[in-house]
Amino acid sequence: MRETPDELHRLQALLDASLARSTAHLRSIINSERTLTAEQLTRVLTGMCTLALSTVTANGEPRISGVDGHFLHGTWHFGTARSSAKARHLAARPAVSAAHLRGEDLGVFTHGTVETLNPPGGPAAADWPELLAHFRDFYGHDAFDWDNDVVYYRLHPHWMTAFAPDPAQLGPTPDQ
Repeated sequence: MRETPDELHRLQALLDASLARSTAHLRSIINSERTLTAEQLTRVLTGMCTLALSTVTANGEPRISGVDGHFLHGTWHFGTARSSAKARHLAARPAVSAAHLRGEDLGVFTHGTVETLNPPGGPAAADWPELLAHFRDFYGHDAFDWDNDVVYYRLHPHWMTAFAPDPAQLGPTPDQ
């Protein structure tokens, strides 16, 4: 768990506000007994978590693909090839939806906008060195040409909720 108390507080406020403004139908499925607190969520979302990420084409058509998600400091981080269609979509239209599902045991659903962490030729995010160290440790220092091949994003959520029918049964990801 890398989150500070302030990051946990912001995440909890987001989770609470998102559920409160959800439809009655969603609240009938995800309620206080079938969700996770910010602290529980950060303990469960460790290592790499596969995300189904939805972007939008120039024609307004949705596109979904898988990305390696890393939940760090209370928010999702993910990367893709700089030459990918996904990178083009995100450069033009940074709104995304992401879902992390583990069978019927866990669903984490997020809507928001992305920030490019290592833009080509531009200034990197202030915390990029720390994040890059994490990604290099996870994938290997020589896995990519980190400056030219891959682009990384931080998803700034405006809505996020977590479904867990039995939160007490959740453990770390299978690859931990």
